[in-house]
Amino acid sequence: MENVKSIVIAGAGTMGTSLVQIFAKYDYKVALYNRATPSLEKAKKQIALSQESLIAAGMSTEEDSKKVMEKIQYATDKNVFADCDFVIENIVEDMDAKHTFWGEVSSIAKEDAILTSNTSGLSITEMAKAIKRPGRFAGMHFFNPPHLVPLVEIIKGNETTDETADAIYRLAEIIDKKPVILQKEVDGFIGNRLQCAILREAANIVEMGVATAEDVDKAVKYGIGFRYACIGPFETADLGGLNIFNAVTEYLLPQLSNAESMPVLKEKVEKGQLGVKSGKGFYDYSNGKDEEAIRNRDEKFIKLYKAFYQKG
Repeated sequence: MENVKSIVIAGAGTMGTSLVQIFAKYDYKVALYNRATPSLEKAKKQIALSQESLIAAGMSTEEDSKKVMEKIQYATDKNVFADCDFVIENIVEDMDAKHTFWGEVSSIAKEDAILTSNTSGLSITEMAKAIKRPGRFAGMHFFNPPHLVPLVEIIKGNETTDETADAIYRLAEIIDKKPVILQKEVDGFIGNRLQCAILREAANIVEMGVATAEDVDKAVKYGIGFRYACIGPFETADLGGLNIFNAVTEYLLPQLSNAESMPVLKEKVEKGQLGVKSGKGFYDYSNGKDEEAIRNRDEKFIKLYKAFYQKG
């Protein structure tokens, strides 16, 4: 990884905007690429706001934040990929779009450049079909917001070499993330499979009238979520006693939802109630409550990050 000096983040959305700040913080030469200039201008403003939040939280200084922002290059020309050592793609979650992007970029990039996609669940093997020298390609999935959430999933496609996966793992460690490697592909990887399983049962509980969405959220935040911030599900089972967990699963698993869709979720989407982005979802985000919700989330994530992961 000592040869990786220059990194290009493709896609100036929420994830890309956060990722460039991470790599700039760790003194990499980093560029944010996007086809549209307005998106880059919006990203610049978001980066400035993010840095203000980090300064306010005591996780950065004004001087360090200024250095971070000065290190970031903004580009709309694909030639920016010609001299980079590492690419992280964050464009739209559409396989055709990814094929088009990688078909062009893998031909422009140096032959020894490592190429990665921050897809949330699309097939790395399928994506690699468009890539020149696919052995250097893998998934590198960050969780939103990536400057605060430590996990990075590294997904090996059928042609990904062990050397590529190991190099990505090392880079994730250099930027103080907690990487895991998937030895084979599975839809949704690890994190999103677990997240969907919990959401499906949460939706089922609400649909059956057992509890409100608010009380389900409380049960997760103050119960299993409190545990899972410190110990994982297998550690939890070991500490609780595998005989007890085995007994509970034998009577409870047959009662859990195996639905292929979530009516309570689908109904919200059909009404245009998309959550924070539309001003209403399971909760009301009108009249500035959207910004308040994001700020509240980030403040709590920062406290967790400081408690468990901040050095010194």
